[in-house]
Amino acid sequence: MLKEVQSPEEFQDILSNNLNSLSVLNFWAPWAEPCQQMNQVTKELAEKYTNVVFLQIEAESLPDISETFDIEAVPSFILLRGHTLLERISGANAALLAQSVSKHALNSAQKSAQSSTILPPQAPAAVETEEELNSRCLNIMKQSDVVLFMKGDPDAPRCGFSKQTVALLREQSIEFSHFDILQDESVRQHLKKLNDWPTFPQIIVKGELIGGLDILREMIEQGELQQLME
Repeated sequence: MLKEVQSPEEFQDILSNNLNSLSVLNFWAPWAEPCQQMNQVTKELAEKYTNVVFLQIEAESLPDISETFDIEAVPSFILLRGHTLLERISGANAALLAQSVSKHALNSAQKSAQSSTILPPQAPAAVETEEELNSRCLNIMKQSDVVLFMKGDPDAPRCGFSKQTVALLREQSIEFSHFDILQDESVRQHLKKLNDWPTFPQIIVKGELIGGLDILREMIEQGELQQLME
C-alpha cells in the first residue's frame, strides 16, 4: 500500500487501522532532488512488499507530523510497527532502506520474536568541556566575515529555510562560509544557548548573530546588510 498523506488526522487513522503492519514513513520535500530518487525507490518497494504500508509525507506541508518524529532533514524514513519505532534512516540511501524494509517485513510470528531496540549514538572519543565547546563555537563564528550555520551544505541544503538563505546570500554576491549543524549535535545545541536563538539557519556577520532567514531578508530589502558588510 502506497499512500500520500494529506492531514495529521488521516495519518493517525491509517496507523490506527494498521497496528500490526510495518509502516514506512517517507518524509520528503519537492525542492530536494534526492527526494525524487527516493520517492521512486519507495514506489518500487511498495510494489514488492504489498503487506507493508508506505506513507508519503511532505515534511514542510505537514509540520505537526514532522515535529512528532523530529524530522529535520529530507529525505528521512521512519519504520514503525503500530506506534512503535523500529528504525530511523536519514538521507538518500536506497540500499539501506531496502535492506531495512526487508528485515522488518517478516510474518507476525517472526516479528513478535524479535526485539526492536534503538541503540543510542556512540559517545565521542573525547568529551568536550562546556568551556571548550563554547570556545570552538566562537571560533567557528569568526572564521569569516559571514558564517552560515545551516542544515546541509550550500550545494545540497537539507531544509527549505537553509536553501532560501543560501539563495539570498548568493543573489547579493556575499561570500560566506558554512557549517552543517546536522553533522555536529554539540555545536547545534550550544549555538541555541550561546546566541539565544532556537532555530536554524543562523547568520553570523563579523562574529555576531544577525538572526535567521526573515531578518536576513528584511536587512537586504532595507539595505542594512550591505552597510554592515562595508
